[in-house]
Amino acid sequence: MTSRPIRTAIAGFGLSGSVFHAPYIAGNPSYELTAIATSDPERQAQAAKRYPNAKIVDAPQDLVALGDELDLIVLGTPPATHHRLAKAALEAGLDVVVDKPFVVHSADGEELIRLAASLGRLLTVYQNRRWDGDALTVEKLLDAGTLGEVTRFEAGMERWAPEIAKAWKASATAEDGGGALFDLGTHVLDLALRFFGPATVTYAEIAARRPQENADDDVFLALRHESGVISHVTINLNSHLHGPRFRVLGSRGAFVKFGSDSQEPFVRNGGLPSHPAYGVEPPENHGTLEVDGQQRTIPTERGAYPEFYRLLAEKINDGGITSARQVPVDPADSVAVLRLIEQARRLA
Repeated sequence: MTSRPIRTAIAGFGLSGSVFHAPYIAGNPSYELTAIATSDPERQAQAAKRYPNAKIVDAPQDLVALGDELDLIVLGTPPATHHRLAKAALEAGLDVVVDKPFVVHSADGEELIRLAASLGRLLTVYQNRRWDGDALTVEKLLDAGTLGEVTRFEAGMERWAPEIAKAWKASATAEDGGGALFDLGTHVLDLALRFFGPATVTYAEIAARRPQENADDDVFLALRHESGVISHVTINLNSHLHGPRFRVLGSRGAFVKFGSDSQEPFVRNGGLPSHPAYGVEPPENHGTLEVDGQQRTIPTERGAYPEFYRLLAEKINDGGITSARQVPVDPADSVAVLRLIEQARRLA
């Protein structure tokens, strides 16, 4: 076990590094934000201003070269780089967090899992949407058996995004890890498997609607779970009006929830995870539960992205003493998501 902070580096300081990782690492006393890699001069200046004690370097390879100065590296780089960088970091003796999508091919994910096990390193994937407030609300209802036997699960992530803002996304094909299925889709598929267990894709529609899109931006998938549940998954970046975030139908009742989680916009607008308003959803966005013909509003659970890094610190500091303590996301779960994506592409 260690008493010093976990010396952590972040590769990439775009949306992933600056919004989804750095604030939670810097705000957790179990970690020290030691270094940040970004080649963009403007992002370098932003990183240096926000985190003056962090070393700013140009490339992820520069982080790996720091060697004994680090304990953990977080990869917030484009998906096509994940396999190569994660492998190099593991071989350098570092524990690794990979932002989703884990890798582009399931076989590469399996290779990284075997490598981490052989080297005795920790490897996990940042499936942060498990800690969305609405996902936690659905999980609570399922755990309580409120809906009875669930028969259908519908999950959607829809946006109106006619332009592709990031240069790498504009040029990326599916083989590069580009497109909405690898981006938002990995979140929704992860939740479907988490809630209802192993599944097979039985139907797939995958399309590119935007003129500049080289992968996909309009996706519908139907899954059949071994548990008997049918899941319908929608990912669409061409939607002016958005469908439900979740709709869950069961033998006793149903739950429907619209809107998106508040944690990302809160941090993007300068808020900190330590703020009392962080992760709290306004009542007008709460979901509706109907049981035995009676409807009522269900308050949304507080969003909890900090939980990922809290659980990871517990696991790292455990030092192998408590074998039952797990990484926050088993990378095998993310490989299962990649297999579904591969099934969907074959079907489509």
